[in-house]
Amino acid sequence: MEAVCSECEAKIIVPDDAIVGEIVECAECGTEYEVAAITEVGVTLKKAEAVKEDWGE
Repeated sequence: MEAVCSECEAKIIVPDDAIVGEIVECAECGTEYEVAAITEVGVTLKKAEAVKEDWGE
């Protein structure tokens, strides 16, 4: 499966065994995406949210 990076417009190759919620990365710019949906038509990605550490605060 393939998608297009919204940052640099490069192709993102999504593994055929990917599942919803899995994180994939653009090989060109390093932007991380979460697999939002998988359908017969293709795959939908959304930008992965950055997880911030609170270090116990």
